[in-house]
Amino acid sequence: MKAMLLRGLAPLSQNPTPLSLASIPDPEPGADEILLRVTRCGVCHTELDEIEGRTPPPRLPVILGHQVVGVTETGQRVGVAWIASACGECDYCKSGQENLCPQFRATGRDVDGGYAETMKVRADFVHPIPDSLSDSEAAPLLCAGAIGYRSFRLSNIRDGQTLGLMGFGGSNHLVLKITNYQLPNSKVFVFSRSPKEREFALSLGATWAGAIDEIPPSALDAVIDTTPVWGPDMEALKRLKPGGRLVINAIRKQDTDQQVLSTLDYPSQLWMEKEIKSVANVTRADVREFLQLAAEAGIKPEFQEYELKDANQALMEMKQGKIRGAKVLVV
Repeated sequence: MKAMLLRGLAPLSQNPTPLSLASIPDPEPGADEILLRVTRCGVCHTELDEIEGRTPPPRLPVILGHQVVGVTETGQRVGVAWIASACGECDYCKSGQENLCPQFRATGRDVDGGYAETMKVRADFVHPIPDSLSDSEAAPLLCAGAIGYRSFRLSNIRDGQTLGLMGFGGSNHLVLKITNYQLPNSKVFVFSRSPKEREFALSLGATWAGAIDEIPPSALDAVIDTTPVWGPDMEALKRLKPGGRLVINAIRKQDTDQQVLSTLDYPSQLWMEKEIKSVANVTRADVREFLQLAAEAGIKPEFQEYELKDANQALMEMKQGKIRGAKVLVV
């Protein structure tokens, strides 16, 4: 099969083509695994974090990709998400928090992912794709959508309250659609450094859109941040109402930005029972619930398609902030 292999870690500024196209043997599934013929794989910002060394290190060489749509040998169309497996026996797994399992394994990091023509996956960690979603529409929903859905739920936002979105890429543009569907009386304010992203947000139904440091029309009940840096979080805390919650939907923040945390002013930014909540991974329930919600509500991502061999281009465009919705590899 053909696959895009990651053989070493380095910033894209040093190595703009970190993935190499290779011909390797098809994977051989074990007793509890199935083989998928991959048709689509979404490109996620987490892959940049993996390549540039900001996540727990992947095994090398590795095939990236954790927003995978494929077809089983029996002809069923299924999806594969970030969660590749969990132990099923620890307290976290038994309480519905398998995303926190100490033995959590990630697709495209701990096991090979979907930047390839075929992949193997545990049979109990695949997700049926609703008929109303095309392969390219479904792929971004498996991570950007599912983690956005989890972030939305963790925000505790209620209908009629105001939600802020820091950053407006693959995940938050889906959170906007979720909010408009489930909380029709809520306002959504979008903060982005990019004028094009702000225009995009308004076209999808955002109430207001402004720069990261702009003051919105009113204070916020909750904020979901998807940016890779700390500056937007410092701005978000200033704009939260008393008792508001900031949800950080990011696997890592850039180390070079750590000094921004020293600017935190407790009285103006964190006092008055404001909260900061991180998001770690997704559960199978998150993925399956969101796929059904998306089918029911007609929630579909905006996306751009690339050939498998052009994965490096898609990653570089993401690094450069050239994002309108999601990026999807056609395999």
